[in-house]
Amino acid sequence: MKAVISVIGKDTVGILAKVSDACAKASVNIIEVTQSVLQDMFAMIMLVDIDKANIEFEQLRENLNKVGESTGTQIHLMHEDIFNSMHRI
Repeated sequence: MKAVISVIGKDTVGILAKVSDACAKASVNIIEVTQSVLQDMFAMIMLVDIDKANIEFEQLRENLNKVGESTGTQIHLMHEDIFNSMHRI
């Protein structure tokens, strides 16, 4: 299964590295990444594979929330099924 991670906040050094590190520690594979810096705002969306994660989904969410607190960003983790249901026409 896949999940979507979105990150938004003021641009600072290391946001991508810290989010990637949290994924690596959880054995979550990053499939695709898109990011932009708009003036001083950072925006990123990651598509990740959670099939081989070594922690539960809610623990991953909590870990990413801690990364968000440390980087001053809002990080949201959404399961692929929820994402697809929300964006179905």
